[in-house]
Amino acid sequence: MLGASAAWTVPMFVERTFGQLHDAAKDLAVQPITGKDDTILVVLQLAGGNDGLNTLVPFADDAYHRSRPRIGKKEKDIIRLSDHVGLNAAMPFLGSMFKEGNLGIVQGVGYPNPNRSHFVSTSIWETADTTQRSGTGWLGRYFDNACPGADPTVGISFNKTQPESFGAMKNPGVCLNSPELYRWIHGGGEQAMAEEFFARMNQPDDTADDEPVDGASIAMPGGGRTGGIQGESNLEFLERVALDARVSSDKILELAAKHKTTVRYDGTPLARNLNLVARMIAGGMPTRVYYVSHGGFDTHNQQVNSHDRLLGQLDNALKSFFADLRQQGNDKRVALMTFSEFGRRVAENASAGTDHGKASCLFVAGAAVKGGLHGSYPSLTELADGDLKHTVDFRSVYGSLLGDWLRAPDLRAILGSNFPKLGIVRA
Repeated sequence: MLGASAAWTVPMFVERTFGQLHDAAKDLAVQPITGKDDTILVVLQLAGGNDGLNTLVPFADDAYHRSRPRIGKKEKDIIRLSDHVGLNAAMPFLGSMFKEGNLGIVQGVGYPNPNRSHFVSTSIWETADTTQRSGTGWLGRYFDNACPGADPTVGISFNKTQPESFGAMKNPGVCLNSPELYRWIHGGGEQAMAEEFFARMNQPDDTADDEPVDGASIAMPGGGRTGGIQGESNLEFLERVALDARVSSDKILELAAKHKTTVRYDGTPLARNLNLVARMIAGGMPTRVYYVSHGGFDTHNQQVNSHDRLLGQLDNALKSFFADLRQQGNDKRVALMTFSEFGRRVAENASAGTDHGKASCLFVAGAAVKGGLHGSYPSLTELADGDLKHTVDFRSVYGSLLGDWLRAPDLRAILGSNFPKLGIVRA
């Protein structure tokens, strides 16, 4: 077992914890599978509200050009995908993926009664709950319901804080900025004291005090949340997560150092994080879901140059990432999905930018993806308060990937309902 292989003694919580997880696996009749030899999902957040209209451009629609006389894209500024729409020319790699049949573009993605608040709408996407009552995230519920007995690294996020989508009752995955920073550290920065504290908690006997070393405090890296297992004491919980962190950080460091690629990644944070994801996949991490973010999409002012630059960075990072996966021979096991909390308004504003809107588009990329346009492009004349009306509920995208790619057995337990699938994963 992971815990037993990492230390010469087994802390008191291990037998109970792994026994409970084993019983849960038997009850669910689910054979645990991992990202070491099965499918992997990469979730890529375009934070700030990506302008879908200038990403997937309806160049043939006169209403688009009337609404955006300064920032609208002409046909010469796009990669034509159909007689109606084309990709922003800053994304030639994604254009080539589309033509090869490995890029699915979901049009008009949103949800009922949309919210234009960054915080609220991001929370809705992360929890897959439009009522805003859920205490867990859609990926955390996947970990809980479909990954019994999973390794602590079943999900890895490269964020400063743990994404709300990882919120779980049992296994919330882990959050790190880089493997070197993934440590349980003292709140005041005295790492030696923290190391001593966690070493004491995993000492050979059962005499560890309930009180921590003076002044020590415990925090998930980046301020993330975690949850205990029903019936365990506070001390057992602390021992479990401390050991998880020590084991996982050492393993991540070891595996990430193994992979050497000839593929060049540029220096953007997104490219560096995708490089780390590729290293972990090549190293055989058991992770099923990786989460990365690419920010700056809140383009209220002088949008054209900044938005094109952000899309170009996205395109370059994905080009390196998928080339790396092909070189490894892992490209058929990985699918990547983008999302953003909302799109932008149809009409440009007085500052040559766009304000918070509603429906947008998203990408699903990979060798196993059924490429093409999915869903229908929203009307640019039949608007809701100046915004696009969604034609696809984002939970249909989630359900398609959970059910057809990650093979979750009970979508209702994760999403609260069975939303129509899109057929975006090849049979």
